[in-house]
Amino acid sequence: QVQLVESGGGLVQPGGSLRLSCAASGFSLGSYSIGWFRQAPGKEREGVACINTHGASTVYADSVKGRFTISRDNAKDTVYLQMNSLKSEDTAVYYCARGNQYTCSLYGLAALKYDNWGQGTQVTVSS
Repeated sequence: QVQLVESGGGLVQPGGSLRLSCAASGFSLGSYSIGWFRQAPGKEREGVACINTHGASTVYADSVKGRFTISRDNAKDTVYLQMNSLKSEDTAVYYCARGNQYTCSLYGLAALKYDNWGQGTQVTVSS
């Protein structure tokens, strides 16, 4: 069964950091692009970052450039999202999703090009 499981969310103060993990099961993550998306209450889903199969190509939303870093460890079938300098507007449920090997390079953060979404992890940035 193909599955993605996010973890690492929580409550953090503004300016703090969190690292999210997206663990794959039922398939070898190394053959796929992975994207991170988020959705805040009352807002549309937003693309955050994506990474291609070997990590050589990444795409970031303008709102997180310079603060978030996406990386992957294919040996562990896991993709990470390191989030630094967090702001209140980063509060959302964060999801990871699987694309094919070309999705991130060709389509970036186009959510419709990704399938097999995880269940999400809540990130709350508040003092």
